[in-house]
This record gives sequence, structure tokens and C-alpha cells, in this order.
Amino acid sequence: MEQQYPGEIYQPTMHSTGTEYLEEEPPLLVELGIDFDHMWQKTLTVLNPLKPADGSIMNETDLTGPILFSIALGVTLMMAGKVHFGYVYGISVIACIGMYTLLSLMSPLGVSYGCVASVLGYCLLPIVALSAFAVFYSLQGIVGTVLALTAICWCSFSASKIFISTLAMQEQQLLVFYPCALLYGLFTLLTVF
Repeated sequence: MEQQYPGEIYQPTMHSTGTEYLEEEPPLLVELGIDFDHMWQKTLTVLNPLKPADGSIMNETDLTGPILFSIALGVTLMMAGKVHFGYVYGISVIACIGMYTLLSLMSPLGVSYGCVASVLGYCLLPIVALSAFAVFYSLQGIVGTVLALTAICWCSFSASKIFISTLAMQEQQLLVFYPCALLYGLFTLLTVF
């Protein structure tokens, strides 16, 4: 049976039962996989490295937060006068591939590339704060060195803690901490110099 156009603009199409199509559609953010509650919980997990990580939250591959944090890092580097902020994205891709390979060899469970990218991106937050601090103050001195080392340890400890809780590698935190420290050391070098 063919429906005739009634001539009304902006009227939703109806089912044969009389309900609107729009009521059945999920919200756009849910459709895109963006959950602000999970983003907040992951951010709090990174900001409090002494709190035990919930592996089920981090096992979800949410890339919205890491993309926002890497954009924030690039913007703060640019505001600090660093012209090499484009290296952030190249290092991020190479680091994710390297960590994915390393963790897939070390973990008895399967690891996904999205999980690795999500954890590494969320744990970038202390370096974003360091870069924001570098907009106003120089990091080339004793205070900058102490802040940079603190940021590297904070990021690396958070990332290794999340990886070992998500991938069931309880006895291997130091083995995961070391490559994370090298990765976040590169980001810190971009921030300081």
C-alpha cells in the first residue's frame, strides 16, 4: 500500500502501529559508542594510581578520551611554542603497535589494539597537565626535571597497573612498566624541549 504525501513538513514517519520511528532510535552518543560515565571512571583511575584498577572498565575500547587528550597535548605544546606537536600522533601510533605486540606476547589472554590505544591514551593525562604547566613556566631546570620525572612515573605506573589488571599479568608489572616509561619519556621530552 502506497502512502500519499500529506504536504506537512518536519512530520516524522509513522509505523503501521502509530508509533514514531524516532522513538526507537538510540541517542547519537550511544550509537557512536561515547559514554561519558566510562570516560570519567577511566580518567579517575589514571588520576589515582594507588586505587586498584577495574579491568572490566578498561577492557572496553573507548578512543574518545585518548583522542581528546592527544589533541589537548598537541594544543598545549603549540601554545608553549613547540612546533613539533605533530610528532605526538606519529609516536602514538608507533607506540600502540609496539605495546600491542609486546602485550600480546606476554599476556595469556587476548589483547585488542583498541584496548592498548585506550589505556595508553588515557594515561597520557599527567603529561597533558605537564604540557599545560609548560605554557606558563619553563621546564628546563630542577623543578621541570622533577615534574617531568613525576609525570613519567605517574603515567607509567597507571598504565602498567591497568594493563596487568585487564590482562591478568599480576606478577609482570615491572616488565610492563619499563616500556611504558620509555614511551611516556618520549612524550615528556617533546614537552620539555
